[in-house]
Amino acid sequence: MAAKRRSPPRATTRRPAPVPAGFRTVTPYLSVGDGARAMEFYRRAFGARELVRRTTPDGKIVHGRLQIGNSIVMLSDRFGPEPPPGAPAARVTLHLYFPNVRAAWAKAVKAGATVVMPLDDQFWGERYGQLDDPFGHRWSLAQVVAMDEAVRIRKQQEAMAMFASTTPSA
Repeated sequence: MAAKRRSPPRATTRRPAPVPAGFRTVTPYLSVGDGARAMEFYRRAFGARELVRRTTPDGKIVHGRLQIGNSIVMLSDRFGPEPPPGAPAARVTLHLYFPNVRAAWAKAVKAGATVVMPLDDQFWGERYGQLDDPFGHRWSLAQVVAMDEAVRIRKQQEAMAMFASTTPSA
């Protein structure tokens, strides 16, 4: 009886996951004027935990990675050419949910964030407000809240009236 020939073992190479552990499909990456100061601000304002800090010899942030809640935000100092004079600034709003948005709001304002839209219960069922950080980024902070239907309707009517009074007509 002839011996069975064995095939050589196959090399099993496991494909890496397309999204690294801890990340989501979309991850904000901020370009800021002072990365080290920004990382400290986000720690004080939003409770960010520093995960990675890679710097140039003079201390500029080449890559920083922070965790805020269960999300990751990356950042670096600005490198390369500045936008041309008169070019509109890109505006992105980063949205954060908190179990106690009032406490988070107070912490961010104390850290130096500027109120753009005061924190208030909104008709869509969230306690919501907007802040600008010292680095030119806008942050919306929110918490889902229970709302009486009559209050929701009144708040929606007030919001629509405000939009109607500020929207230019064509």
